[in-house]
Amino acid sequence: MPDHDAIIIGGGHNALVCAGYLARSGLDVLLIERRDFVGGATATEELFPGFRVSSCSYICHLLQAKVIDDLEMRKYGFEVLPLDPEPFQPYSDGRRLARWHSLERTQEELASFSLRDAAALPEWHAFWRRAASIVYPWFLRPPPTREQLRASVAGTEDAAFLDRLMTVSMGELVREFFEDEAVRGSFLQVQDVGDPEASGGAFCYTHIRCDAFSRPEDVGIVRGGMGMIANSLADSAREQGVQIRTGTIVERIVMDSDGACGVVLDDGTEISSKLVVSGADPKRTLLGLVGPDRLPAELVAPAREMRTRTSYLKFHAALDRLPDFSRYFPDSYDPRYIASMKICPSMDYYAKAWHEAATGRPASEPVMEVQIPSVIDDTLTEPGQHVMSVWGLYAPVQPQDGDWDQLRESVGESLIDVLCRYAPDLRDCLVDWSLFTPADLERRVWLTDGNIRHLDIVPEQYLDLRPMRGWGGYATPIEGLYLCGAGTHPGGEVTGACGHNAAHAILDAI
Repeated sequence: MPDHDAIIIGGGHNALVCAGYLARSGLDVLLIERRDFVGGATATEELFPGFRVSSCSYICHLLQAKVIDDLEMRKYGFEVLPLDPEPFQPYSDGRRLARWHSLERTQEELASFSLRDAAALPEWHAFWRRAASIVYPWFLRPPPTREQLRASVAGTEDAAFLDRLMTVSMGELVREFFEDEAVRGSFLQVQDVGDPEASGGAFCYTHIRCDAFSRPEDVGIVRGGMGMIANSLADSAREQGVQIRTGTIVERIVMDSDGACGVVLDDGTEISSKLVVSGADPKRTLLGLVGPDRLPAELVAPAREMRTRTSYLKFHAALDRLPDFSRYFPDSYDPRYIASMKICPSMDYYAKAWHEAATGRPASEPVMEVQIPSVIDDTLTEPGQHVMSVWGLYAPVQPQDGDWDQLRESVGESLIDVLCRYAPDLRDCLVDWSLFTPADLERRVWLTDGNIRHLDIVPEQYLDLRPMRGWGGYATPIEGLYLCGAGTHPGGEVTGACGHNAAHAILDAI
């Protein structure tokens, strides 16, 4: 008899979700994580003595309410602290734009830039809620084809809307709604598509905007850092009987004539199971843990061609005090206003950052999503001290001038220089800093090419085309081998949806 009903490779949040659902259905589940703690890219780490940071993912906005409730995450310590505004955007000329939960309050901010843009804000929100209402019903279901998506709105006014959504660029949309260049820079976001003028950019961004249907109490900064998501899921899974082994490396997936039947660890230990579920990215699973020589021949080339070309930077800093952003406030201000900030003063700024990375150069002036969570969460460091993290867009997977180990220091210093335009005393506040490059993200979290979403969310890898054309779903062409990570539908971000969907596909099949 096999040692277990299911072995799950990896301890990321989707793998933990999958484990929890399988165990609640009576399966004997073993989860194996290579690092000494669970979480993967959803982790809290003490990178500097006395300073704890969310080392990769940093915001909770798409974690599914069904997953939170089904797995009783709040019972096991999951807590979300609200962000408002989100984000706050400073400009180097001293202007500011805060986007509040209150529509009217945000419109007041926009009016200082453009009355027309302030009036357009409700229409902008309505556009994305309409777009999300077409895609979101499929979040916790098997991925739809484009034909199924069209059929779901056939005969309604949304049919023409969807046709346009599938092809329009984010640049075109932002220009359509807003006239002020500074406002356009604030609202422009293209994620993995990168190029603001690329066709289909808005369609893929709908994935992010499905957070329009998240419960308010599930959106914000996770108290204790993002690792508390993983910790609560792990405690919930253990309560259901899941065995979790950390500090254990899976060398390869074992296969016999019937398909996947277990794993071999790096010390040679073999553990058998009825099925294997990989939380690793599709490339690492198929080309690494299975291997090209054991893959069906027709899968080798498509597996190699899966796109992992869009990469980012993650910067962390320990601060002995809060940087001075007072120039943006005529009077004293609540530090919580600067818990979340965006640096992107124009559409040209965004386009330049993307095109530099696309040609092999780290963005000289990256688009930055800046977070100082310690102004809200007092568990991360000592009173008076703070942690700052920056998600930097964009970075090449393979730089054209040297490797990332050679470039890390200079790229980090350049990023600090850009931040100093907004908080001139930042360097005086620094205790220490660290920059995670795409190479670091691969080494630390085992993400192929440092790809935080496992595979780029681009039109050719979205919905049923994820992870590849002709095979959209969770069961691989290898019998008994499943995927449950962000390389599957609906994709990246901390959603729990991939793990949920994989578990239900497994339970339907056995």
